[in-house]
Amino acid sequence: MKLTDNVLRSFRVAKVFRENSDKINCFDFSSNGETIISSSDDDSLVLYDCQEGKPKRTLYSKKYGVDLIRYTHAANTVVYSSNKIDDTIRYLSLHDNKYIRYFPGHNKRVTALSMSPVDDTFISGSLDKTIRLWDLRSPNCQGLMHLQGKPVCSFDPEGLIFAAGVNSEMVKLYDLRSFDKGPFATFKLQYDRTCEWTGLKFSNDGKLILVSTNGGALRLLDAFKGAVMHSFGGYNNSKAVTLEASFTPDSQFIMIGSEDGKIHMWNAESGMKVAVLDGKHTGPVTCLQFNPKFMTFSSACSNMAFWLPTIDD
Repeated sequence: MKLTDNVLRSFRVAKVFRENSDKINCFDFSSNGETIISSSDDDSLVLYDCQEGKPKRTLYSKKYGVDLIRYTHAANTVVYSSNKIDDTIRYLSLHDNKYIRYFPGHNKRVTALSMSPVDDTFISGSLDKTIRLWDLRSPNCQGLMHLQGKPVCSFDPEGLIFAAGVNSEMVKLYDLRSFDKGPFATFKLQYDRTCEWTGLKFSNDGKLILVSTNGGALRLLDAFKGAVMHSFGGYNNSKAVTLEASFTPDSQFIMIGSEDGKIHMWNAESGMKVAVLDGKHTGPVTCLQFNPKFMTFSSACSNMAFWLPTIDD
């Protein structure tokens, strides 16, 4: 089944889970699309089975809190940043709920965490104005970049380069093998003082970069030339909430939630809005991602919603 405008418009909430007492601050699908793990401001990690459509288990990180959770390539392991006590990144085995390793280094809140799609490397960005490069096998930072402002960062789909959005006005591209030589490309965007950049993602085909903000607009860039192809707006975000924006796995569509619980979708090529769906969320939709393998997506406020299409085009 292929994603089309009509299929997207047909998506409806199939299930809602109320496992959390506070907002879900992040979630991540496993690469096979079979499970999803969420982190919440209530200090819990909830693991869901996407095929059966139900929560499997809940773990807690009461001491350190949990934010920005990411699956690693090993089954049943995650890395996540803390939002209490310190800014150390933790590597957790879900299987026996034990920490495998700690990654200390950042001294302010971690605002970006991206796992390499191909190996055990990951990068983190922080309010301490650094990006750090890590290897899951070592607690020592493998590389450190000092920047001029708060960074957001992400790997490309091949894991060869990473992009850093700096100071909410520049995107810099680095070659992973020689990032200490500085960026091989820098794209300067028109600065918008009304909002800050909160996220950066590549499309799966590697051709596009999506920059999300805590304002009312997203920007879509050509990943090779840096030109702004489209700006997407018309969704509600008056309180400067960090709303997650995502590509669909086929790189054809872009989606974001809003503070009124609705999901907005656009065609990446034309820039046209194709759908606005009502998620019946009780608060802002802070997290939103399409399943990498199956025709379903998830959205979250303090509740988690699983969506399914109601037509097969």
